[in-house]
Amino acid sequence: MNSQVNTEVYLFDLKINDENLILSNPKNISNNEGYDNQPSFMDDNTVLFSSTRADQTDIRRFNIESGSTSSWISNTPTGSEYSPLKIPGKNAVSAIRLDLDGLQRLYEYNLKSGESTPILEKKVGYHVWYSNHILVSTVLVDNRMDLVVSNLIDGSNKTVQRNVGRSLSKIPNSNLVSYISKKNTIWEIKSLDPDSGATQKIANVPEKSEDICWLDANTILSGVGKSIVKFNTKSDEAWESVIDFKLDEINSITRIAVNESRNRLAFVAEESPLRLIDRQVRTFNNRDLFGFVSCYAEDVLVQRFPNETMYIGRQKMTENYDRFYQNTKNAQVEVIKRIRIGNTVVDEEISIVDGRKGHQVAIYEVKNGLIASMTFIFPERETNDAESIVQEQLDAYNSKDIDAFMATYSEDVKLYNFPNELSKQGQDKMKDGYSSFFKNTPDLNCEIKNRIVIGNKVIDEEFITANGNSFSAVAIYEVENGKITKVTFLE
Repeated sequence: MNSQVNTEVYLFDLKINDENLILSNPKNISNNEGYDNQPSFMDDNTVLFSSTRADQTDIRRFNIESGSTSSWISNTPTGSEYSPLKIPGKNAVSAIRLDLDGLQRLYEYNLKSGESTPILEKKVGYHVWYSNHILVSTVLVDNRMDLVVSNLIDGSNKTVQRNVGRSLSKIPNSNLVSYISKKNTIWEIKSLDPDSGATQKIANVPEKSEDICWLDANTILSGVGKSIVKFNTKSDEAWESVIDFKLDEINSITRIAVNESRNRLAFVAEESPLRLIDRQVRTFNNRDLFGFVSCYAEDVLVQRFPNETMYIGRQKMTENYDRFYQNTKNAQVEVIKRIRIGNTVVDEEISIVDGRKGHQVAIYEVKNGLIASMTFIFPERETNDAESIVQEQLDAYNSKDIDAFMATYSEDVKLYNFPNELSKQGQDKMKDGYSSFFKNTPDLNCEIKNRIVIGNKVIDEEFITANGNSFSAVAIYEVENGKITKVTFLE
């Protein structure tokens, strides 16, 4: 079973003021549940991108001035198209077609008729036009991609380097193309002269980013998480963050493009983790097995808190939930409380299965647009004092009363990083650290934004102020015999 990450294509107006980037007028130009990706500018007023419809991916065209997706360029029931680019000097675009029989080739699509003709008889992954007859592409060989220069007139194909990335761009005001070299442990942005075959290192990639674009002949842009970062090839400075997005909808920025006039910028972002979790809840309740499991990574880890493995893999998940649906007439889950920190979502859920009511917490870790792990907490040990003990330690924390604070913890208390990485053990070590922290933090305060109580566990979403800074944290407290015996912190 194959799943594609839900992604959206965003378009912004771009201004450059004293080398500062200013983005305005944001638009989600795909606005489609499914895979929307690989934007490129056909001209200053038109964006091309791949978009999913009816279980296939076709080439979509967005007219910026009219603000509408004016047409579909391709419609291939036997395959899907990816990475569309305008072909220089032609009323046509090129795109990689992945057919249902597994054949993967580069095709030309006539903009008037939509008819397609093959360009290269190679398994092309990504490509860029150097001229109307010189093509630079990545070709799939075994489990890697190789950089190949193809002359469409004489039919020659020259491999320049093995093991490269997907990002290919023409460098403005030059006869060079940039590519990502994965030859070394630290990936590098390199230039290629397609005529001579000469290559040269430009910079290291930022945090193993797969995608870059050129703002001008000396400025590279890339996406890292929720930020756009910039690198100046003429300076010795490192990559710097120029725009940080606070919008929940924008996550894991990839596939970035700027138009020729440098007044518009497009990029791809993964859907919000909250939308992904909402979708998996909705599809579960609708008994949509394929929709449900498609929210999860191929190697998803399902476990009981903290790290007792229940099973691994989407195939096993499919078998388990298929059997579950066959053996139940009605199953519904309702989220009654939710905590979110970064790409981790903690849901308190009430389930009703054939009239039987259940209570559990699910911790979802989202990576690369899919749920990478799901950890269940069940109310296995009911206690009456768990919440009152945790509240008592919170009050002592805010009062910076170290003795009252430590009195809420057991002698052999253990502190963990999720799911089960021990960071500290014992009251002595804990007291030393917190005594200094309380003494040196006059403005210390912790506010509870959300609290979930399940069995002997209390899960707090905390907003902490310390030395003029504020940040969020999530802690899972476990109480036994009137003392906190274990705390697990989620990042």
